[in-house]
Amino acid sequence: MSDNFQNKNNQRRQILKGGAALIGSALVGPFASDAQSEPATVELPFANGKRLLAAYPEKRPLIVLTSRPPQLETPFEVFNHGLITPNDAFFVRYHHSAIPTSIDGDKHVINISGSACAKPFQLTVAELRSQFKPLEYIAVNQCSGNSRGHFNPRVTGGQLSNGAMGNARWVGVPLKDVLARAEIKDSARQVVFNGLDFPIFGGGDFVKSLNVNHAMDGEVMLAYQMNGTDIPMLNGYPVKLIVPGYYGTYWIKHLSDIEVVENDFEGFWMKPAYRIPDNDCACVEPGKAPTATKPIERFTVRSFITSHKNGDQLRAGRGVAVRGIAFDGGQGIREVAFSIDGGQSWQPAKLGKDLGRYSFREFTFNFTPAKGEHDLRTRAWTRSGQSQPLEASWQPAGYMRHVVESVAVSAV
Repeated sequence: MSDNFQNKNNQRRQILKGGAALIGSALVGPFASDAQSEPATVELPFANGKRLLAAYPEKRPLIVLTSRPPQLETPFEVFNHGLITPNDAFFVRYHHSAIPTSIDGDKHVINISGSACAKPFQLTVAELRSQFKPLEYIAVNQCSGNSRGHFNPRVTGGQLSNGAMGNARWVGVPLKDVLARAEIKDSARQVVFNGLDFPIFGGGDFVKSLNVNHAMDGEVMLAYQMNGTDIPMLNGYPVKLIVPGYYGTYWIKHLSDIEVVENDFEGFWMKPAYRIPDNDCACVEPGKAPTATKPIERFTVRSFITSHKNGDQLRAGRGVAVRGIAFDGGQGIREVAFSIDGGQSWQPAKLGKDLGRYSFREFTFNFTPAKGEHDLRTRAWTRSGQSQPLEASWQPAGYMRHVVESVAVSAV
């Protein structure tokens, strides 16, 4: 690795030094509350009880998993109000406490270098915006540990419910166009990415890599816009790596360094971290360790009912409209089926508008509940025939949950 990539550049140091005083207020300030009132909380649908809701900079009140580094989960009811997740409701996930809080976006510099890079150069965000043809698409960003709190038996790690995901319209520049200017060599094997956040209490710098063929596919993007405006600071301003269909661990925030290398990068966050069992189900028996692992990569197919939640009461004999979302790692959603009897029988749901193969896809169905209990479930299929399992699998890291979910309601 080059000295430029291994050593934090001066710009990065100055940004974080200047922003250090802001970190305390940005990360602690939301917890201040009127002494006469209780802080807002939300009840999560598993055994962790209540969680604090807090409004961080540029964000509405979100579910707080940790405050430093900030890990904020989107309240699930947000997903029932359109397919595009608003910027101020988009989840936040950092691994390190040293994060930038103030950046001059236009002057921010991305360094492109590496042993397989014939013409290393630097690129400002202003140049990124003005010198390349923009690319736009809608894509889901989902944390690898989304829904970890629902694993049974429980696993270690952040106990997220289902809100560590969001769907946004991204605008930026294809990575391949930037790398073309660097004239990468035939010996190139991987492209390595780093951002401005870094550890201050130990642990490896958060650096990720992609195989060069993937990096050059024309869809991997250096994004500078999210839902028609600048990317929020906590989501990666001023430029974020977008890897559609891949879990959020690859979506580097505050992108500062791109290095093209002639070997397989094996930094901590590629090996041993973010690994899954190397088998068809990416799973093991509860309590067992995998015999072999591989890096986590593409989403599995998922579907959620968003219009109703566990414990809702319906009016017996009155028709009910049910809404939900489905998505996958890029095949696109072919169909969604629903069940009102716990999976004993299935019927086709109606699919909504197709916003692209990386986007949420809406589905709807109607039913008229008889008096009593009803177990609502949905199951999605991709265009290649992949589907959700009826029974949950298990893995020690709590990644990639995609089982058919259940929403229990009653009709009275």
